[in-house]
Amino acid sequence: MKLNRLTRKTSIFVAALVLALFCVGAALAAAGYSLFGDAQLVSPGYNSNTAAQIRSDVTIPPNYGGVNFNVPAGLTVAGLNNLSSDYKFTAGSCGLGSPRFQVNVTTPSNGTKNIQVYFGPPPSYTLCPAGIWSNTGNLAAPTNLVDATQLGGGFYEPYAAVQAVYGNYPVTGIQVVVDSGYAVGGTQTALVDNIVINNAIFTFDTTQCKDSGWQNVTRVDGSPFKNQGDCIQYFNTGK
Repeated sequence: MKLNRLTRKTSIFVAALVLALFCVGAALAAAGYSLFGDAQLVSPGYNSNTAAQIRSDVTIPPNYGGVNFNVPAGLTVAGLNNLSSDYKFTAGSCGLGSPRFQVNVTTPSNGTKNIQVYFGPPPSYTLCPAGIWSNTGNLAAPTNLVDATQLGGGFYEPYAAVQAVYGNYPVTGIQVVVDSGYAVGGTQTALVDNIVINNAIFTFDTTQCKDSGWQNVTRVDGSPFKNQGDCIQYFNTGK
């Protein structure tokens, strides 16, 4: 069934909380992304060495996890035309608006709000298969339905319609978020990999540390690595 009004309010509240706190927790720096909340890199990924595991477990604070992606300066809603991910559930399934892409948009008079782009089969966005890799397809396709209620738009609105009204609004960040473990039996754990944002592909591959690559990346606070092993340990554990 479709998400009801209470679910919408809950999802909006949690989304705002996640947006405010995405930098808290075990964050990992990489080329254009960082992990937040209950998130870590795991191996293997899907056709790659590494995936990001993002989890919402009611017994493990902060009860949400995700990946925050840097976006190029000048990106607008009209310019965001490709958004997809490979994903696999290892516990629970999709539900209550999670997992989702959360597109941070600067509005003219109401601060930063989110366009929510849900994983899973519409219109319920539930019953995602467990234990197998799936692909979202392009969730920024013109006919794909998105939740633009925070901007004043519709709950199930074609993305092309959202672009037509809000196309000049700046996009300042994009996250993929899991935060509804309480709604799917207590634990919701998803692996995500090969995330596409326009022309950028994020594979979470720790091989970037090898062959002197560790000299070209930093921790989330900007501090350098001592050596290749230090770099690999950080990207695997956050320590």
